[in-house]
Amino acid sequence: MSELLKNPQILREIIMDHYQYPHNHELTHSDEYLSVHMASESCIDDIHVEAKFDANKVVDVRFDGVACTIGTASTSIMTELMIGKTKEEARTIIAEYYKMIDGQAYDEELLEEAVAFQNVGKQANRIKCATIGWKGFEELLNESEKEHE
Repeated sequence: MSELLKNPQILREIIMDHYQYPHNHELTHSDEYLSVHMASESCIDDIHVEAKFDANKVVDVRFDGVACTIGTASTSIMTELMIGKTKEEARTIIAEYYKMIDGQAYDEELLEEAVAFQNVGKQANRIKCATIGWKGFEELLNESEKEHE
């Protein structure tokens, strides 16, 4: 993965691929899913994120709405990373992603394609775009744990 981090062209291609062909980009509107609306005051980002949990597992994550390139691509990658993970694994991935965005040391293997956003923290106006879907999923994760208490 380290070689990937050194090639800005590959990182751009990852972002553009997830922007043009976002994964899990359709809502179910099912009662089995928790849902949250996320909107940014500083960008066009206005999305809904849905997640389905089964006890301690992330069964599915989906999103839809209008978002900029960074918002769409980062949310698309996040959905791919979270599906099939335990809630604890999901929290670890989220924490590593935020570390990366904040310019701290992070586990690049754990983040997989999300490393494409490693330089977003250098552009303060893009941080909200790169984290909007992640923060939405994190809200749903917290809500799912409150339901099980």
